[in-house]
Amino acid sequence: MDQLDQIRQELVLAQQQNELVAIYNFNTDQTFSVGYIIALDSVFVLIEGIDMEGKINGLNAIRLTSITQLRRNGDYIETVKIKQMVAQKYNYYDIWHIQDVVKQRDFTSHGILTNFLQYSYQHKRPLVIGTRKFKDQDDFNGYIHTLSAVKLNLHYLDFNDLSSLWEREILLADIDYLRMDGSQTYTSRAILQQVFGEKFPK
Repeated sequence: MDQLDQIRQELVLAQQQNELVAIYNFNTDQTFSVGYIIALDSVFVLIEGIDMEGKINGLNAIRLTSITQLRRNGDYIETVKIKQMVAQKYNYYDIWHIQDVVKQRDFTSHGILTNFLQYSYQHKRPLVIGTRKFKDQDDFNGYIHTLSAVKLNLHYLDFNDLSSLWEREILLADIDYLRMDGSQTYTSRAILQQVFGEKFPK
C-alpha cells in the first residue's frame, strides 16, 4: 500500500468514527489543520476546521496528494477536544454557523473542489486559496470574480497594501487547499466592505 492509499484509508476510518484529526499538508510539522472529516473524494478531503480555542473555524478542503501525514491521536488532539467541550459549554463553539452550512449544502455531488468553489462563487463568499507554487510562503484572501471548469479569477487582498484590490488567475489544478467561513475570511470580508465598498449577500 502506497502512502496516498494509506492516508486515504486513515481518512475513511476517521470519518466513519467521527474522530478529530490533524492533517499535515505543508513542508513543516509546525503547520497543520485540525478538524472533523465531512467528505472525501478521490482528490480532496473536506473538513470542519477546529481552531486552537476549540471552536469551529470554517471549512477546509485539502488536496490528498499534498498530505504528508495524518494523526488521529496525541496530546495536542486531546487538548483540542477538551477546549472543544469548553467552547460547547459556553456557547462559542459554532459562532460562524458552519454546521448549518454543512447540513444545507451537498459538497460531494460533483466533487469537493467543484462544489466548494461554486458555493463560494454563487454566494460571493470570501475564501482563502493556497496554491502549489506558493505553498509554505503565501496564500490568497479574496473572492472569486469568474469561475470556469479550468480556472478562476480571484480578486484578492494584500493586507500590507490596501491601495487596490488585486487580481490573479488560478488554475484549478494548482489549488492545494481552500478555506471558507472562518475568522480569516470574515476579516477579509470586512476589509473588502469597508475599504473597497464591496457588497456581499447577507
